[in-house]
Amino acid sequence: MSEKTTVAAELELVHNAEPLLTIEDLCFAASNYLEAKPVDDIRRAYYFAKEAHEGQTRSSGEPYITHPLAVAHVLTMMHMDNECIMAGLLHDVIEDTEVSREALAVEFSEEVALLVDGVTKLAKAAFETQQHAQAENLRKMLLAMSQDIRVIIVKLADRLHNMRTLGHLRPDKRRRIAHETLDIYAPIAQRLGMNLMRCELEDLGFHVLYPIRYRVLSDAVRKARGNRKEIVSQITRSALERMEQEGLTAEIQGREKNLYSLYQKMVSKRLTFSEVMDVYAFRIVVDDVDACYRMLGVVHNLYKPVQGKFKDYIAIPKANGYQSLHTVLFGPYGVPIEVQIRSRDMDQMAEAGVAAHWLYKTGENEGSNQAHRLARQWLQGILEMQKGSGDSVEFLENLRIDLFPEEIYVFTPNGQIMAMQRGASVVDFAYAVHSDVGNSCVAAKVGRHLVPLSTKLETGQSVEIITASTSHPNPSWLNFVTTAKARSSIRHYLKQLRNEDAELLGRRLLNKHLSVFSSVVDDLSKERISQVLEEFELDNFEQLLGELGLGNRSALVVAQKLTQNGTSLDEESAAPLIIAGTEGLVVSFARCCHPIPGDPIHGFISAGRGIVVHQASCKNTLKLRTQNEKWLDVTWADDVSREFPVDIIVHAKNQRGVLATVAVAVSEADSNIDNVIVDERDGGYSDLHLTIEVTDRQHLAQVIRRLRRVDLIERISRKN
Repeated sequence: MSEKTTVAAELELVHNAEPLLTIEDLCFAASNYLEAKPVDDIRRAYYFAKEAHEGQTRSSGEPYITHPLAVAHVLTMMHMDNECIMAGLLHDVIEDTEVSREALAVEFSEEVALLVDGVTKLAKAAFETQQHAQAENLRKMLLAMSQDIRVIIVKLADRLHNMRTLGHLRPDKRRRIAHETLDIYAPIAQRLGMNLMRCELEDLGFHVLYPIRYRVLSDAVRKARGNRKEIVSQITRSALERMEQEGLTAEIQGREKNLYSLYQKMVSKRLTFSEVMDVYAFRIVVDDVDACYRMLGVVHNLYKPVQGKFKDYIAIPKANGYQSLHTVLFGPYGVPIEVQIRSRDMDQMAEAGVAAHWLYKTGENEGSNQAHRLARQWLQGILEMQKGSGDSVEFLENLRIDLFPEEIYVFTPNGQIMAMQRGASVVDFAYAVHSDVGNSCVAAKVGRHLVPLSTKLETGQSVEIITASTSHPNPSWLNFVTTAKARSSIRHYLKQLRNEDAELLGRRLLNKHLSVFSSVVDDLSKERISQVLEEFELDNFEQLLGELGLGNRSALVVAQKLTQNGTSLDEESAAPLIIAGTEGLVVSFARCCHPIPGDPIHGFISAGRGIVVHQASCKNTLKLRTQNEKWLDVTWADDVSREFPVDIIVHAKNQRGVLATVAVAVSEADSNIDNVIVDERDGGYSDLHLTIEVTDRQHLAQVIRRLRRVDLIERISRKN
């Protein structure tokens, strides 16, 4: 029996296990920590929602109100405030009924209306694909979160109940919702420190996607738990005896990973179940921070610690505010023991995260305030990221990158600790400090030593960024940055730079063609420009210049329209466009022939890319020669100062050290090797395909002359 065919039956059991709640159950639970007036407001919100959803049913056939009632109950179990619980009851009325946001604000409050509007999806008809709809709805929700963090708590409660009751949906819809939960909502819960919510969302998603694997793993865990009782009891007994000797009191709990975490560990590290379950895990909860460190001494005296496996998340909390001491010990019979030590406040924060704030009536709990501060910092980063994203799909991609960090901890020069995701580069660190620092970084020191910008950082390193006001992001940085903020900031800058470059090139192209009509851009009348803009349906002249620079419109046609000249003129009557090599992203040099200053060249106008410069003899352009309107007469400027890549083939004797000898010769000719490919022709000779940097043909000739002095080299040719 396949996993897909069994999922419906398994989910039906989960659905049937979900008890049907009443408003009295909800009010009784809320009255345990709320005053009478807030409970009455909750009751009023329930009857308002019930009337609004009258006649609507869920896929199971139950009245629709059962869903918002269950969502509100989840929020009540988290001890959320009355406005949040009311929003849980009302969260679907704007989306699924005729009730408006304004009506909710009048009937209840602006805060309740904000929370409900934040979780309301946008109209489906506005989007071309499901992916666009998902991305835009997430963007809307995250923007609402920046105003009130409770928006995401209501949404997570909504998603949790939907995951608990997926049994009556179509298989494809079940799997889509489960994928979305594991990709987006469970990581968001983790990012906000809501561990209990994350674990249940992950296990429910795992259950839907892989029901047979879920059942097999669940049965195996249950059996293993029974076989481990003796060792667990022995470890617990030894720890309690030692604690008593030291005068400490603590609560010791056996700790197990949720099934999805076990499954991920088995898959990612290619471990068998017995290898994963060979680790015994305990959580020790004490009264305060001082007792945490004293307890660490107790367990390290009881069993020997494993070197390099101690982590102090109390001194350096995780990005979501999580705090604990983690250590791994050699237990009895050599079994490894994982131990977490934390205070009661830390334990509450670890399980509830930002939601823990509402468990304290005063709201003055230090841990919960820290979680809120970290959550706000994360949301601020998300807002900056969405501003720099080109569209909603790019934003969703960046969000996914941001939601799966494995953290490292590095230091700024003044000793401030910064959490970065594992694999982060120096450039990622620069953007984490500030977008302006990232945009202007030119070099970096790690541990007082200069390192390449692509260097991957490790925990404990001290990083100093060197900036220059004239420096700008390089497109090649996108090849090694890993954080969403760095990626979106670089793309945003390059997009702006590309537009500026396109406008400048467009002006040059237009002036080149206007010169045929004895005119220049500055001489054009505003009336004629307005007429042409209206004809092309463009907003302004800069937009038209950008279109010309990117090759989306013919500069000759636009010049004719702007001068009201309908005659077709020979393209060669205009002066060639001068290429200096500094035009930015809208003038590129073909990789097929690698033109360098001094080569005869011509330009091909490629839509969306601008001008691509080829050698005049490039064979790859033969099939494009018929597109006359896209070819452009170009020539090199007299003062080109940048370096260009060029491919050469060195036929050399196959002896030890030949590559090093070639590299020295290239360096002595003031050139640099970008890439080497060795092609062994026979036992005696090899072809070295080198990509080197030169300023012009004269410089290339110098490099070739220097290489010819090497005895091991038989011949050299330029690859074309």
